[in-house]
Amino acid sequence: MPQNIYVSSMVNEIAAYFSRATLPSQLETLGAVAVEILRSGRNLNSKSICSRLLIRLEHASSPEEERHYHQLIALLFDRD
Repeated sequence: MPQNIYVSSMVNEIAAYFSRATLPSQLETLGAVAVEILRSGRNLNSKSICSRLLIRLEHASSPEEERHYHQLIALLFDRD
């Protein structure tokens, strides 16, 4: 039973994170990140989302793209 509570809590946290994304491009990016994580066979959780966003940030090719990833990472930690 405790494992179900933990999984349920994690699912709620991830859903809340996705619901804070406001711009369509943010939702598109988060969707693409989620698909990448799931296709790689990893668990979808805040750590894997953060890791993937950091990798994308490292490879950003413009200041706008960097800002975009910084905003998504800030959402993950509930900061503006």
